[in-house]
Amino acid sequence: MNLTDIIRPELMLIPAQATTKAGILDEMAQKLVDQGAVNDFETFRAAIQNREEQMSTGLGEGIAMPHAKTEAVTKTSVVFAKKPEGLDFESLDGQPAKLFFMIAAEGGAADTHLSVLAELSKLLMNKDFTTALLAAQTPDQASAVIGLAQAALDAEAKAEAAQEANAGQADLAADQAGDTDQPYLIAVTACPTGIAHTYMAEDVLKQAAERRGIRIKVETNGSDGVKHQLTQSDIDQADGIIVAVGKKVAMDRFSGHRVVQRPVADGINKTDELIDLALSGEAPIYKSSGSDSQAQAATSQNKDKGFSLRGVYDDLMSGISAMLPFVIAGGIMLAISFLLEHIVGGDSAWFTSFNSIGSAAFSFLIPVLAGYIAQSIGGQPALVAGFAGGALAVTANAGFLGGLVAGFLAGYAMKFIIKALSGMPQSLAGVRTILLYPVVSLLVVGLLMYFVFGPIFGIVNQAMLDFLNNLGTGNLVLLGALLGGMMAIDMGGPFNKAAYAFSIGIFTDTGDGRFMAAVMVGGMIPPMAIALATMLFKSKFTEKQQATSLTNLIMGLSFITEGAIPFAAADPLRVIGSSVIGAAIGGGLTQFWNTAVPAPHGGIFTILALGENRLQIVLAVLIGTLVSALILGFWKKPVEDQLIAEVEE
Repeated sequence: MNLTDIIRPELMLIPAQATTKAGILDEMAQKLVDQGAVNDFETFRAAIQNREEQMSTGLGEGIAMPHAKTEAVTKTSVVFAKKPEGLDFESLDGQPAKLFFMIAAEGGAADTHLSVLAELSKLLMNKDFTTALLAAQTPDQASAVIGLAQAALDAEAKAEAAQEANAGQADLAADQAGDTDQPYLIAVTACPTGIAHTYMAEDVLKQAAERRGIRIKVETNGSDGVKHQLTQSDIDQADGIIVAVGKKVAMDRFSGHRVVQRPVADGINKTDELIDLALSGEAPIYKSSGSDSQAQAATSQNKDKGFSLRGVYDDLMSGISAMLPFVIAGGIMLAISFLLEHIVGGDSAWFTSFNSIGSAAFSFLIPVLAGYIAQSIGGQPALVAGFAGGALAVTANAGFLGGLVAGFLAGYAMKFIIKALSGMPQSLAGVRTILLYPVVSLLVVGLLMYFVFGPIFGIVNQAMLDFLNNLGTGNLVLLGALLGGMMAIDMGGPFNKAAYAFSIGIFTDTGDGRFMAAVMVGGMIPPMAIALATMLFKSKFTEKQQATSLTNLIMGLSFITEGAIPFAAADPLRVIGSSVIGAAIGGGLTQFWNTAVPAPHGGIFTILALGENRLQIVLAVLIGTLVSALILGFWKKPVEDQLIAEVEE
């Protein structure tokens, strides 16, 4: 696809006039309407907004690519807008966006917009290209830059196609014979949507390999299918293998080879680290279950995976991620209900309705946890057994631990069933998928949970709760400090989720909100401390950072720890170090004062709903926030010194 055909001079805004994200989206959408590429502004703008609500299309590095596919588009087109001073687009790296590409694809365009995104992603990895676009003063100049970049991209694609057409095992061997010192690296890149990051990782890996004199072939699993697919010859001849993905890809082909498996973001940001590990000979050997084709036939998803601790973690996170919306929404409804109880009384219909709504959401926590762990392992057919197993864990009072067991049991049971029934005739494939998989898995998991694991983990769960109830004050303070500190270590990452999962498990099993108080306070402190530090130590923060103080304060009060992430990414040692100390102090104080919260989310709403514990919780938050803010403020260098240090580096 030639981008100059759809990014035309008449569809350029140089410069754009808007100063906000909503404003520039409106301005670009109106440009499409004015040029006849869109016939219904409201419909198209709603589609653009819907995409932004899923995840910001601000990719980082000053680039944003909002896009939508709708019947309101009469001709697939792209609006290019430039804002040299930048504006806040809620980009993934927290930095302002300066270059904007709004893609409008026709409703029947067969994912044309995804192809355009892929092409743009490749171009935008070239710093010279983005620099030239920023320098362009007129639409004609910008169009010329895009035309030259497209020509270079076409030439590269032809060269790669010719190379692949002539490539083979004999050619590779001959090539190696001619240059035995040049290592050969292969890689796979993929992201959940198969759009920008897939191709960004591809290009960055290629650039790094070329810079280091390494031959490389990168397979992309993107929106336009699998490109540059690795052959068995590639795999056998490779000196190193990198799999940088954010979704499942075919892995059985790498069985017995050393493989570096990382998130797709590492393929962009930690390229040299991945290459070094891949070529070191120290990467772990991948062991496959050999059932890729069977799993895909059963689940219509990507390829199966062998057992690994990383896989167990990913499956667990799938369940927790699916459960969190129920926790957050239900928790806030419960918090509001307790607040209403203080205002209008416990007999009010307002209290009863909000409390019932929150409790209804909470009743799904363990079944959802188990169901989506099972789905992550065994695919869509494992959902039935996973949900039912989770429900049986609740019935047996096996609690959170029982739900975890039910999820993994259902997932691996489904994998075994898929393999056991793989020899059935193809003519019975429909019966196998629709009838046998759910019925057999439900029977197996149901019986095991009812007669074996439910009762066992009911006993284990009760023993654990008795142990926690008998902890002395000193041990409770240490545990509260540990949970609070973990909430601030990675601010939404594995440590944060582990602390939250432990506390929500205790809460759902017993209704005891002591440990929820520790994690809630620990999670509120980092963004609130940053907000306070930017107000008390103005010379240590830029004007843009100071402007976020109110946002961080609101996010902290709402128990949204992620508000601190942009600051942590820019200065991890000081921000994370100070946050962990303050959060640990706050979490410990909640246990020292024997406090508890009545809901697992809600932040300030939950605290306001408290009775006698309200003052102690507020003091724990304030003390932890003040300690973190003072440490961060005194530890950070003035802005001028920071700039000098960056120049010297």
